[in-house]
Amino acid sequence: MACLDPSQKFALITKNLAEVLNPELIEQVLAERDLKVYWGTAPTGRPHCGYFVPMIKLAELLAADCEVTVLLADIHAFLDSLKSTPELVEHRVKYYQFMISAMLKAIGVSIEKLKFVIGSSFQKTPEYIFDIFRLSSVVSEHDAKRAGAEVVKQSKNAPLSSLMYPLLQILDEEHLQIDVQFGGIDQRKLFTAATEWLPKIGYKRRGHLLNAMVPGLGGGKMSSSDEDSKIDCLDAPNVITKKLRKAIAVPKVVEENGVLLFVEYVLLPAAALSKRPGFSVERDGQDTLVYTNISSMRDDYQNDILTPQILKPAVTKALIQLVAPIQEEFQNSKEWQEVALKAYPPPVKKEKKTKDKGTLHPGKAGGNDEIPLREA
Repeated sequence: MACLDPSQKFALITKNLAEVLNPELIEQVLAERDLKVYWGTAPTGRPHCGYFVPMIKLAELLAADCEVTVLLADIHAFLDSLKSTPELVEHRVKYYQFMISAMLKAIGVSIEKLKFVIGSSFQKTPEYIFDIFRLSSVVSEHDAKRAGAEVVKQSKNAPLSSLMYPLLQILDEEHLQIDVQFGGIDQRKLFTAATEWLPKIGYKRRGHLLNAMVPGLGGGKMSSSDEDSKIDCLDAPNVITKKLRKAIAVPKVVEENGVLLFVEYVLLPAAALSKRPGFSVERDGQDTLVYTNISSMRDDYQNDILTPQILKPAVTKALIQLVAPIQEEFQNSKEWQEVALKAYPPPVKKEKKTKDKGTLHPGKAGGNDEIPLREA
Protein backbone atom coordinates (compact mmCIF):
# COMPACT_ATOMS: atom_id res chain seq x y z
CA MET A 1 0.00 0.00 0.00
CA ALA A 2 1.24 3.48 -0.86
CA CYS A 3 2.24 5.88 1.90
CA LEU A 4 -0.83 7.45 3.50
CA ASP A 5 -1.05 10.98 4.85
CA PRO A 6 -2.64 11.59 8.31
CA SER A 7 -6.12 12.29 6.90
CA GLN A 8 -6.06 9.09 4.83
CA LYS A 9 -4.92 7.11 7.86
CA PHE A 10 -7.72 8.62 9.94
CA ALA A 11 -10.27 7.65 7.26
CA LEU A 12 -9.01 4.05 7.22
CA ILE A 13 -8.83 3.84 11.01
CA THR A 14 -12.43 5.03 11.42
CA LYS A 15 -13.88 3.20 8.38
CA ASN A 16 -17.15 1.27 8.96
CA LEU A 17 -17.18 1.95 12.71
CA ALA A 18 -20.36 2.39 14.72
CA GLU A 19 -18.85 5.34 16.63
CA VAL A 20 -15.59 7.13 17.40
CA LEU A 21 -15.08 8.74 20.82
CA ASN A 22 -12.67 11.69 21.17
CA PRO A 23 -11.69 11.74 17.46
CA GLU A 24 -9.77 14.99 17.96
CA LEU A 25 -7.27 13.14 20.17
CA ILE A 26 -6.69 10.60 17.41
CA GLU A 27 -6.13 13.33 14.82
CA GLN A 28 -3.67 15.13 17.12
CA VAL A 29 -1.52 12.00 17.44
CA LEU A 30 -1.67 11.23 13.71
CA ALA A 31 -0.39 14.73 12.95
CA GLU A 32 2.82 13.82 14.81
CA ARG A 33 3.26 10.04 14.55
CA ASP A 34 1.59 6.68 13.98
CA LEU A 35 -1.16 5.59 16.34
CA LYS A 36 -0.76 3.00 19.12
CA VAL A 37 -3.94 0.92 19.42
CA TYR A 38 -4.97 -2.03 21.54
CA TRP A 39 -7.81 -4.50 21.30
CA GLY A 40 -8.47 -6.75 24.25
CA THR A 41 -10.28 -10.06 24.44
CA ALA A 42 -10.97 -12.24 27.47
CA PRO A 43 -10.20 -15.89 26.61
CA THR A 44 -13.40 -17.58 27.76
CA GLY A 45 -15.56 -19.33 25.13
CA ARG A 46 -14.14 -20.46 21.78
CA PRO A 47 -13.76 -17.58 19.27
CA HIS A 48 -16.47 -17.80 16.60
CA CYS A 49 -16.94 -16.30 13.14
CA GLY A 50 -18.22 -13.07 14.69
CA TYR A 51 -14.58 -12.42 15.64
CA PHE A 52 -13.92 -11.72 11.98
CA VAL A 53 -15.53 -8.30 12.56
CA PRO A 54 -12.73 -7.03 14.86
CA MET A 55 -10.16 -8.93 12.74
CA ILE A 56 -11.18 -6.85 9.69
CA LYS A 57 -10.64 -3.66 11.71
CA LEU A 58 -7.27 -4.91 13.03
CA ALA A 59 -6.29 -5.47 9.39
CA GLU A 60 -7.29 -1.88 8.53
CA LEU A 61 -5.41 -0.52 11.55
CA LEU A 62 -2.26 -2.35 10.46
CA ALA A 63 -2.75 -1.01 6.92
CA ALA A 64 -2.91 2.49 8.43
CA ASP A 65 0.56 1.90 9.99
CA CYS A 66 -0.83 1.65 13.54
CA GLU A 67 1.12 -0.17 16.23
CA VAL A 68 -1.44 -2.80 17.17
CA THR A 69 -1.46 -4.76 20.44
CA VAL A 70 -3.81 -7.68 21.07
CA LEU A 71 -4.35 -8.07 24.81
CA LEU A 72 -5.17 -11.63 25.84
CA ALA A 73 -6.89 -10.66 29.07
CA ASP A 74 -6.46 -13.78 31.19
CA ILE A 75 -7.17 -12.08 34.53
CA HIS A 76 -10.31 -10.49 33.05
CA ALA A 77 -11.45 -13.95 31.94
CA PHE A 78 -11.12 -15.19 35.51
CA LEU A 79 -12.83 -12.13 37.01
CA ASP A 80 -15.88 -12.28 34.72
CA SER A 81 -18.20 -14.18 37.07
CA LEU A 82 -15.51 -16.82 37.50
CA LYS A 83 -16.47 -18.47 34.20
CA SER A 84 -13.10 -20.23 33.94
CA THR A 85 -10.51 -21.63 36.31
CA PRO A 86 -6.97 -20.15 36.15
CA GLU A 87 -5.75 -23.47 34.70
CA LEU A 88 -8.32 -23.43 31.91
CA VAL A 89 -7.63 -19.77 31.16
CA GLU A 90 -3.92 -20.50 30.71
CA HIS A 91 -4.72 -23.00 27.95
CA ARG A 92 -7.37 -20.73 26.43
CA VAL A 93 -4.87 -17.88 26.11
CA LYS A 94 -2.78 -20.13 23.84
CA TYR A 95 -5.87 -21.24 21.91
CA TYR A 96 -6.91 -17.61 21.31
CA GLN A 97 -3.44 -16.71 20.06
CA PHE A 98 -3.52 -19.62 17.61
CA MET A 99 -7.04 -18.73 16.42
CA ILE A 100 -6.57 -14.95 16.13
CA SER A 101 -3.34 -15.43 14.17
CA ALA A 102 -5.03 -17.92 11.84
CA MET A 103 -8.07 -15.68 11.31
CA LEU A 104 -5.91 -12.72 10.36
CA LYS A 105 -3.86 -14.82 7.96
CA ALA A 106 -7.12 -16.12 6.43
CA ILE A 107 -8.03 -12.57 5.37
CA GLY A 108 -4.55 -11.95 3.98
CA VAL A 109 -3.02 -10.02 6.88
CA SER A 110 0.65 -10.31 7.81
CA ILE A 111 0.91 -10.69 11.59
CA GLU A 112 4.60 -9.77 11.81
CA LYS A 113 3.81 -6.31 13.20
CA LEU A 114 1.08 -7.56 15.52
CA LYS A 115 1.98 -7.71 19.20
CA PHE A 116 0.34 -10.16 21.63
CA VAL A 117 0.41 -9.31 25.34
CA ILE A 118 -0.95 -11.50 28.14
CA GLY A 119 -2.72 -9.44 30.80
CA SER A 120 -1.10 -11.10 33.81
CA SER A 121 2.34 -10.19 32.44
CA PHE A 122 1.83 -6.62 33.70
CA GLN A 123 -1.39 -6.64 35.75
CA LYS A 124 0.38 -8.20 38.77
CA THR A 125 3.09 -5.55 39.05
CA PRO A 126 3.20 -3.31 42.17
CA GLU A 127 2.61 -0.20 40.01
CA TYR A 128 -0.51 -1.68 38.43
CA ILE A 129 -1.89 -2.96 41.75
CA PHE A 130 -1.42 0.43 43.37
CA ASP A 131 -3.24 2.07 40.45
CA ILE A 132 -6.18 -0.28 41.11
CA PHE A 133 -6.24 1.04 44.70
CA ARG A 134 -6.04 4.64 43.47
CA LEU A 135 -8.80 4.20 40.88
CA SER A 136 -11.07 2.33 43.31
CA SER A 137 -10.82 5.28 45.70
CA VAL A 138 -12.43 7.66 43.16
CA VAL A 139 -14.99 5.31 41.53
CA SER A 140 -18.29 4.44 43.18
CA GLU A 141 -19.90 1.00 43.22
CA HIS A 142 -22.77 2.39 41.13
CA ASP A 143 -20.43 3.77 38.46
CA ALA A 144 -18.37 0.57 38.32
CA LYS A 145 -21.53 -1.49 37.81
CA ARG A 146 -22.76 0.88 35.13
CA ALA A 147 -19.44 0.84 33.26
CA GLY A 148 -19.39 -2.94 33.08
CA ALA A 149 -23.11 -3.43 32.50
CA GLU A 150 -22.83 -4.63 28.90
CA VAL A 151 -19.60 -6.63 29.17
CA VAL A 152 -19.68 -8.29 32.61
CA LYS A 153 -22.39 -10.62 33.85
CA GLN A 154 -24.59 -8.69 36.27
CA SER A 155 -26.44 -10.11 39.27
CA LYS A 156 -28.13 -8.83 42.42
CA ASN A 157 -25.41 -9.99 44.77
CA ALA A 158 -22.49 -9.71 42.32
CA PRO A 159 -18.98 -10.74 43.39
CA LEU A 160 -16.44 -7.93 43.78
CA SER A 161 -14.58 -9.37 40.78
CA SER A 162 -17.29 -8.03 38.45
CA LEU A 163 -16.71 -4.52 39.83
CA MET A 164 -12.94 -4.83 39.36
CA TYR A 165 -13.25 -5.89 35.71
CA PRO A 166 -13.97 -2.40 34.26
CA LEU A 167 -11.28 -0.83 36.46
CA LEU A 168 -8.65 -3.16 35.06
CA GLN A 169 -9.72 -2.62 31.46
CA ILE A 170 -9.50 1.13 31.89
CA LEU A 171 -6.08 0.97 33.56
CA ASP A 172 -4.82 -1.20 30.68
CA GLU A 173 -4.91 1.92 28.47
CA GLU A 174 -2.25 3.60 30.62
CA HIS A 175 -0.10 0.58 31.35
CA LEU A 176 -0.01 -0.53 27.72
CA GLN A 177 0.90 3.07 26.81
CA ILE A 178 -1.56 3.29 23.93
CA ASP A 179 -3.39 6.20 22.29
CA VAL A 180 -6.61 4.38 21.41
CA GLN A 181 -8.62 1.43 22.65
CA PHE A 182 -10.69 -0.50 20.13
CA GLY A 183 -13.73 -2.61 21.01
CA GLY A 184 -17.39 -3.34 20.29
CA ILE A 185 -20.27 -0.91 20.67
CA ASP A 186 -21.31 -2.94 23.75
CA GLN A 187 -18.31 -1.39 25.54
CA ARG A 188 -19.42 2.21 25.07
CA LYS A 189 -20.24 2.78 28.75
CA LEU A 190 -16.85 1.43 29.73
CA PHE A 191 -15.06 3.64 27.19
CA THR A 192 -16.86 6.79 28.34
CA ALA A 193 -15.97 5.86 31.93
CA ALA A 194 -12.30 5.62 30.90
CA THR A 195 -12.45 9.15 29.49
CA GLU A 196 -13.85 10.38 32.82
CA TRP A 197 -11.91 8.25 35.32
CA LEU A 198 -8.30 8.25 34.07
CA PRO A 199 -7.79 12.03 34.50
CA LYS A 200 -8.95 11.64 38.14
CA ILE A 201 -5.72 9.78 38.91
CA GLY A 202 -3.51 11.92 36.70
CA TYR A 203 -3.58 9.98 33.43
CA LYS A 204 -4.52 11.31 29.99
CA ARG A 205 -7.72 10.63 28.06
CA ARG A 206 -7.62 8.29 25.09
CA GLY A 207 -9.58 7.91 21.88
CA HIS A 208 -11.93 4.96 21.42
CA LEU A 209 -13.02 3.05 18.31
CA LEU A 210 -16.34 1.22 18.54
CA ASN A 211 -17.17 -1.59 16.14
CA ALA A 212 -20.70 -2.63 15.26
CA MET A 213 -21.91 -5.92 16.73
CA VAL A 214 -23.10 -8.56 14.27
CA PRO A 215 -26.32 -10.24 15.49
CA GLY A 216 -26.37 -13.96 16.14
CA LEU A 217 -27.97 -16.41 13.75
CA GLY A 218 -31.18 -16.37 15.73
CA GLY A 219 -31.14 -12.62 16.43
CA GLY A 220 -29.63 -10.90 19.48
CA LYS A 221 -25.92 -10.89 20.31
CA MET A 222 -23.64 -13.55 18.82
CA SER A 223 -22.25 -15.31 21.87
CA SER A 224 -19.55 -17.92 22.46
CA SER A 225 -21.72 -19.50 25.15
CA ASP A 226 -24.77 -19.91 22.89
CA GLU A 227 -24.17 -22.71 20.33
CA ASP A 228 -27.23 -21.80 18.28
CA SER A 229 -26.24 -18.13 17.87
CA LYS A 230 -22.80 -18.63 16.32
CA ILE A 231 -20.66 -20.52 13.86
CA ASP A 232 -17.36 -21.82 15.20
CA CYS A 233 -14.36 -21.26 12.95
CA LEU A 234 -13.66 -25.00 13.14
CA ASP A 235 -17.21 -26.11 12.31
CA ALA A 236 -17.35 -28.60 9.45
CA PRO A 237 -18.88 -27.43 6.13
CA ASN A 238 -22.06 -29.45 6.69
CA VAL A 239 -22.48 -27.85 10.15
CA ILE A 240 -21.98 -24.35 8.71
CA THR A 241 -24.53 -25.13 5.98
CA LYS A 242 -27.08 -26.39 8.51
CA LYS A 243 -26.65 -23.41 10.85
CA LEU A 244 -26.95 -20.81 8.08
CA ARG A 245 -29.97 -22.57 6.63
CA LYS A 246 -31.72 -22.07 9.99
CA ALA A 247 -30.51 -18.47 10.45
CA ILE A 248 -33.18 -15.77 10.70
CA ALA A 249 -33.30 -13.57 7.59
CA VAL A 250 -36.71 -12.01 7.04
CA PRO A 251 -37.41 -11.30 3.34
CA LYS A 252 -37.18 -7.59 2.37
CA VAL A 253 -36.09 -6.63 5.94
CA VAL A 254 -32.51 -5.34 6.24
CA GLU A 255 -32.63 -4.14 9.86
CA GLU A 256 -31.06 -6.57 12.37
CA ASN A 257 -30.55 -9.06 9.54
CA GLY A 258 -27.55 -11.04 10.82
CA VAL A 259 -26.87 -12.76 7.49
CA LEU A 260 -26.80 -9.48 5.56
CA LEU A 261 -24.77 -7.75 8.28
CA PHE A 262 -22.19 -10.55 8.18
CA VAL A 263 -21.71 -9.81 4.48
CA GLU A 264 -21.39 -6.09 5.23
CA TYR A 265 -18.88 -6.33 8.08
CA VAL A 266 -16.94 -9.48 7.13
CA LEU A 267 -17.34 -10.90 3.63
CA LEU A 268 -17.24 -7.64 1.64
CA PRO A 269 -14.22 -6.20 3.56
CA ALA A 270 -12.47 -9.59 3.42
CA ALA A 271 -12.93 -9.65 -0.35
CA ALA A 272 -11.47 -6.14 -0.58
CA LEU A 273 -8.47 -7.10 1.57
CA SER A 274 -7.83 -10.14 -0.61
CA LYS A 275 -8.36 -8.01 -3.76
CA ARG A 276 -11.20 -10.24 -4.93
CA PRO A 277 -13.90 -8.72 -7.20
CA GLY A 278 -16.64 -8.72 -4.55
CA PHE A 279 -19.37 -10.91 -3.09
CA SER A 280 -21.12 -13.18 -5.61
CA VAL A 281 -24.63 -14.61 -5.43
CA GLU A 282 -25.49 -17.32 -7.95
CA ARG A 283 -29.03 -17.61 -9.35
CA ASP A 284 -30.53 -20.56 -11.21
CA GLY A 285 -30.95 -19.74 -14.90
CA GLN A 286 -30.01 -16.06 -14.37
CA ASP A 287 -26.91 -13.91 -14.25
CA THR A 288 -24.80 -14.05 -11.08
CA LEU A 289 -25.22 -11.02 -8.84
CA VAL A 290 -21.88 -9.44 -7.86
CA TYR A 291 -21.75 -6.83 -5.09
CA THR A 292 -18.89 -4.54 -4.15
CA ASN A 293 -20.84 -2.38 -1.68
CA ILE A 294 -23.54 -2.98 0.88
CA SER A 295 -25.93 -0.24 -0.29
CA SER A 296 -26.71 -2.03 -3.57
CA MET A 297 -27.19 -5.28 -1.61
CA ARG A 298 -29.65 -3.60 0.72
CA ASP A 299 -31.59 -2.14 -2.23
CA ASP A 300 -31.82 -5.53 -3.94
CA TYR A 301 -32.81 -7.24 -0.69
CA GLN A 302 -35.57 -4.74 0.03
CA ASN A 303 -36.83 -5.11 -3.56
CA ASP A 304 -36.79 -8.93 -3.26
CA ILE A 305 -34.22 -9.30 -6.04
CA LEU A 306 -31.82 -10.69 -3.45
CA THR A 307 -33.81 -13.20 -1.41
CA PRO A 308 -32.90 -15.27 1.67
CA GLN A 309 -33.13 -18.41 -0.49
CA ILE A 310 -30.20 -17.31 -2.69
CA LEU A 311 -28.36 -15.17 -0.11
CA LYS A 312 -27.87 -17.94 2.46
CA PRO A 313 -26.17 -20.43 0.08
CA ALA A 314 -23.87 -17.62 -1.17
CA VAL A 315 -22.89 -16.67 2.40
CA THR A 316 -22.41 -20.36 3.24
CA LYS A 317 -20.06 -20.87 0.28
CA ALA A 318 -18.05 -17.71 1.05
CA LEU A 319 -17.76 -18.53 4.75
CA ILE A 320 -16.63 -22.12 4.12
CA GLN A 321 -13.92 -20.73 1.82
CA LEU A 322 -12.94 -18.13 4.44
CA VAL A 323 -12.46 -20.62 7.28
CA ALA A 324 -10.84 -23.32 5.11
CA PRO A 325 -7.23 -22.11 5.71
CA ILE A 326 -7.94 -21.84 9.46
CA GLN A 327 -9.16 -25.42 9.57
CA GLU A 328 -6.21 -26.59 7.47
CA GLU A 329 -3.78 -24.90 9.86
CA PHE A 330 -5.54 -26.51 12.82
CA GLN A 331 -5.35 -29.97 11.21
CA ASN A 332 -1.63 -29.51 10.52
CA SER A 333 -0.76 -28.32 14.04
CA LYS A 334 -0.52 -31.02 16.69
CA GLU A 335 0.32 -28.34 19.26
CA TRP A 336 -2.88 -26.39 18.52
CA GLN A 337 -4.95 -29.59 18.68
CA GLU A 338 -3.46 -30.48 22.08
CA VAL A 339 -4.11 -26.96 23.36
CA ALA A 340 -7.72 -27.15 22.12
CA LEU A 341 -8.37 -30.33 24.12
CA LYS A 342 -6.94 -28.77 27.27
CA ALA A 343 -8.69 -25.42 26.77
CA TYR A 344 -12.10 -26.87 25.90
CA PRO A 345 -12.19 -30.45 27.17
CA PRO A 346 -15.20 -32.44 25.97
CA PRO A 347 -17.95 -32.68 28.59
CA VAL A 348 -17.83 -35.78 30.74
CA LYS A 349 -20.72 -38.06 29.95
CA LYS A 350 -22.75 -38.85 33.04
CA GLU A 351 -23.47 -42.51 33.50
CA LYS A 352 -27.09 -43.39 34.11
CA LYS A 353 -27.46 -44.83 37.57
CA THR A 354 -29.83 -47.77 37.87
CA LYS A 355 -31.79 -47.61 41.04
CA ASP A 356 -30.95 -50.52 43.31
CA LYS A 357 -34.18 -51.63 44.89
CA GLY A 358 -32.42 -54.14 47.11
CA THR A 359 -32.42 -57.94 47.07
CA LEU A 360 -35.39 -58.04 49.42
CA HIS A 361 -37.70 -56.11 47.09
CA PRO A 362 -40.81 -58.26 46.46
CA GLY A 363 -40.67 -59.91 43.06
CA LYS A 364 -36.94 -59.16 42.44
CA ALA A 365 -35.25 -62.05 40.68
CA GLY A 366 -33.16 -64.04 43.10
CA GLY A 367 -34.70 -62.23 46.08
CA ASN A 368 -36.90 -63.35 48.90
CA ASP A 369 -40.51 -62.19 48.83
CA GLU A 370 -40.71 -62.47 52.61
CA ILE A 371 -39.27 -59.84 54.90
CA PRO A 372 -37.62 -61.50 57.88
CA LEU A 373 -38.46 -60.38 61.39
CA ARG A 374 -35.82 -58.30 63.15
CA GLU A 375 -34.13 -60.22 65.90
CA ALA A 376 -34.92 -59.10 69.38
